Amino acid sequence: MVLESEECEDVTSDIECPVLVTERLVLRPPHPDDIPELTELANNRRVAEMLARMPHPYTQADAEQFVEGTRSRRFGGCHYAIALAGTGAFIGCAGLDQRQHGLELGYWIGERYWGNGYATEVAHALVDLAFRATQIEHLNVSCRVINDASRRVIHKCGFQYSGQGMMESLVAGRVPVERYRLDRKTWVSLRSWGSRH
Repeated sequence: MVLESEECEDVTSDIECPVLVTERLVLRPPHPDDIPELTELANNRRVAEMLARMPHPYTQADAEQFVEGTRSRRFGGCHYAIALAGTGAFIGCAGLDQRQHGLELGYWIGERYWGNGYATEVAHALVDLAFRATQIEHLNVSCRVINDASRRVIHKCGFQYSGQGMMESLVAGRVPVERYRLDRKTWVSLRSWGSRH
């Protein structure tokens, strides 16, 4: 999943960002207790190469800055720490941000947790939040063209391909991305995500 670096007037800063509970996960505000795990999981080049704004190496200072920025709502939008419901273990981050082309979904999962369907579970929860908490008519998401796993998540959520573009990644430089869009009418027809993990 790509978190783009383009910024614009943020209509999502007024979104209530409630704690979200899914079948296996809790999406909650990041807090200082997450900093050690955030630093460890984010300090992974394979994760950072897929994102625009994640540096590599990722230091404790980067994690502290991220946690403080989300706590103060300096970044706008909704930003979540993803934790396992049973243990509370931190496994990644996700959010909704306003970009140049509209509201966009973003997420990343720590590599040791890949392959368990967590990203799909997170994406479903945030798609539902985006359409329930705002009046948007469509939600955007993008991924690097080489990110097959993220593309599968995007397809499972009902997004439709809308074109290609370029992204400036702190780690990978200027790279091609695929853009996808989900409109409200399609979301309404898909709302019962059921067993689509």
